[in-house]
Amino acid sequence: MKKLFILALVAMTVATVQAEPKKLLVVTTTTSFRHSSIPTLEKVISQLAKDSGEFTVDLVQQPAGKPANLKKEATDEQKAAYKVDESKWEETLKVALQKLSAESLKQYDGVIFASTTGDLPIPDQQAFIDWIKAGHAFIGIHAASDTFHGWPGFAEMLGGEFKQHGPQVGVECLNQDPSHPATAKLEKVWPIAQEEIYQFKNYDAAKVHDLLTMDKHPNTKEPGHYPVSWCKSFGSGKVFYTSLGHREDVMDTDPNLKDRKNPVETGKAFQAHVLGGIEWALDLKK
Repeated sequence: MKKLFILALVAMTVATVQAEPKKLLVVTTTTSFRHSSIPTLEKVISQLAKDSGEFTVDLVQQPAGKPANLKKEATDEQKAAYKVDESKWEETLKVALQKLSAESLKQYDGVIFASTTGDLPIPDQQAFIDWIKAGHAFIGIHAASDTFHGWPGFAEMLGGEFKQHGPQVGVECLNQDPSHPATAKLEKVWPIAQEEIYQFKNYDAAKVHDLLTMDKHPNTKEPGHYPVSWCKSFGSGKVFYTSLGHREDVMDTDPNLKDRKNPVETGKAFQAHVLGGIEWALDLKK
């Protein structure tokens, strides 16, 4: 009897021990357009990690020293100096992105591309794709789909590629799967007062699991199928993407945020949306 009691006590102790938090690498570097909302995204993701206790984050941020764009009337001397400064900054960026090397990725369970843009000089593109396919998580937020336009393998992994967007508008997002962790806390029709809404190319609804869609074009109002967020399997890995996250007030819950057009409730809903997507991609929730 005493032995059975000890075994039961051990089993209960093991069951109550919290699992080791997952480790996420959050990349916010850009080589093309840089969103002003990136610091807010970094803050929100870091706070979600802290509050949930389910994962930790390691940030790969934009290195300082990126030269400002040259003016059209720049002299030859200024152009030459710009090239030198640009080359130095690009080398610094390469060093920062070594965290995406095959060796470094061994310590992470997933990667978030938070409004990254352009062609990022990651060490080995194929190794990165293979790492996701081997059973790791990829989470893309907003401009993640505006990254690596010359790399078909990235668009295939993500499930779509940014094509264009019109002026910011109010939209109604249709919740296609209320049982999914990323959309479980969203309304069946989720209104957003103002946001920049992407349209996509290289997207196939048959190859993804739509989470949020619209049934009309956000600007022209032409009827059709317009994806906003989706998820998919990629080999043994999982991919979650949301195109939302352009405006600070879509994600931030500070009621005193300057130029707020969206209510605080939108920020709370967006955070629940992103957290659920992260949890699903990391196999923390089904």
